[in-house]
Amino acid sequence: MSGFMESSAYFGLFLTLGTYQLARVINRRAGRELCSPLLFATILCCLFLLGFRVDYQVYYQSGARLLDALLTPATICLAIPLYRQFELLKKNAAAALAGCAAGVLAHMLVCVLLLLLFRMSGQEYITLLPKSITTAIGKSLSEELGGYPAVTMAAIMLTGLFGASAAPLLLRLFRVSEPLAQGLAIGAASHAAGTSRAVELGDVQGAASSLAIVVTGLLTILAAPLFAQLAGMPA
Repeated sequence: MSGFMESSAYFGLFLTLGTYQLARVINRRAGRELCSPLLFATILCCLFLLGFRVDYQVYYQSGARLLDALLTPATICLAIPLYRQFELLKKNAAAALAGCAAGVLAHMLVCVLLLLLFRMSGQEYITLLPKSITTAIGKSLSEELGGYPAVTMAAIMLTGLFGASAAPLLLRLFRVSEPLAQGLAIGAASHAAGTSRAVELGDVQGAASSLAIVVTGLLTILAAPLFAQLAGMPA
């Protein structure tokens, strides 16, 4: 199978699209909040690659890289709901900024707690600091601070998948009913993957989540070097 994929220019592409469509079928049958298509498509792809012992680079070069090239344009498209709800967000700018700042601070403090509990090395701690922001920023920030960019990307992906899957349940659990607050919480915690789910909840949620991606990204860039010094890493 690995040899077949190496000789194919699009097998990885069709595998990804096929598993996503299968995940959507599972989603319709089991309920949207239990089976996020993004989460289950990722699981199905991983199981396929592990089952047939296909190296990730083979999968990536056989078409998956084409989808990777669309990551940035897809993220930019999330600005559409932001534009549509601009006046509402402008009216609530102070609340939005405070919500994003609270999200970034909570994330940084959790990383400090993990550092103390598990006696992590400085590099391991640094690697987790950018896990709740978008990949484009998180990877570069991890590399600049001295972390492990590849592990940071994996952490970002897992954070986004969890947020996209669990957001509705957690919002109900903590009784967060205000659309603006819902969107800010999702975007601040689970970046673009979570925002794709916020868009499904409503226009306001999608716009607020898109805004949170930008604001939390900027705040994390400012805060991460300061928190990095707690592990003795250079700012």
